[in-house]
Amino acid sequence: MEDQWNRAVRVLGGVPTDAAADLTQRYGEPHRAYHNAFHVAAVLREAWEIADVSAEDWALLTLAICAHDVVYDARPGDDERASAAWAREKLTEAGLAERHVAKVSELVLATLGHQSDDPLAHILLDADLSILGADPVVYDGYAVAVRAEYSAVPDDLWRQGRSKVLRGLLDRADLFHTPQAVARWDAPARENLRRELSTLRDNAPKL
Repeated sequence: MEDQWNRAVRVLGGVPTDAAADLTQRYGEPHRAYHNAFHVAAVLREAWEIADVSAEDWALLTLAICAHDVVYDARPGDDERASAAWAREKLTEAGLAERHVAKVSELVLATLGHQSDDPLAHILLDADLSILGADPVVYDGYAVAVRAEYSAVPDDLWRQGRSKVLRGLLDRADLFHTPQAVARWDAPARENLRRELSTLRDNAPKL
């Protein structure tokens, strides 16, 4: 991750600072059961598989992917905004042009609602959600890890909140944006989401 961040900074005309080391430290925080360095590596890998972009755009995507969960305290909305602010600060310090800084910040903020009209953001968003279309065993591990990150939330509130999220994803006509992602992940993702939703219902206390 550090090498990819620094390489992307150089491609965009900047000079690497201490940001890459800060990324490693932050993604290694002990409370991160899922949103850690392994997640970033997976998003980078899947984005590369579905992207067909210029070197400059890939550098922008790399920086946004590395930064998109750099602040993670299980506070949806606040985390994304803080991560975008972190990216803006670090990339400005690295000497990137304002248009590049603004673009990376914009891409990070696209993860807030996982909706965008930007084709470049579509690659990030699809890669970020690629775990939904993973093998069922891998998906189940992801679900357990996310629950661990919200361990302070009581079980009944967790089931309600998580079920709402899952139903919201299933209700989307376009869960993924790029044709490549739709072909690879849409069908298995919907099956995984339905299966987890069913499990949450089955585990609810019986009145």
